[in-house]
Parts: sequence; structure tokens; C-alpha cells
Amino acid sequence: MLSLTSHTLEKLENLLKSSGYKVRYEKGNFKTGACLLQNSRMIVVNKFSNLESKIQSVIELVRQLEIDTKQLDDKQLAFFHQVKQIELQL
Repeated sequence: MLSLTSHTLEKLENLLKSSGYKVRYEKGNFKTGACLLQNSRMIVVNKFSNLESKIQSVIELVRQLEIDTKQLDDKQLAFFHQVKQIELQL
């Protein structure tokens, strides 16, 4: 289980950035806390969501995306596998 801290959110952002995705925080009326913009490799996170919602939304996107693990270092790869095994409790 991942802790719901800002450090975890930073690790998720770094994982996505290493995979070629841009992460932005914007206001919006998203049903979830984040969305992928039409395969543009840009993830927009609702900046008004609470930390837990942001983390859960980004984890859900990471689990759905095809991430090239060759671009990740060893720590990021271990974190990626940990994220992939999480059962989300929304």
C-alpha cells in the first residue's frame, strides 16, 4: 500500500515525466481528479482535488497507460511495478 503523501505524488509525476508524459495542474470540472488529453501524452490533474484524490486518479491513469519501462531507472521501475499491483479502493 502506498502512503498518500505529497512525496508519493511527486514519485508518480516523475514516473510519468520519465515516460514522456507532461503533468499539469489546472482547474476544471472533471469527474475524476485527472484526465489524459486525447493521446497527447499530457495528463491534467484537477488542482482543487484533495491529495488523496489526486494520487488515486494518477495511479488509475498509470495503471491504464502503456508505459515504456525501458525509459525508467531501477527505482522508478520498482515503483511502477508496485503501482501496477495496487488494488484501488475508490
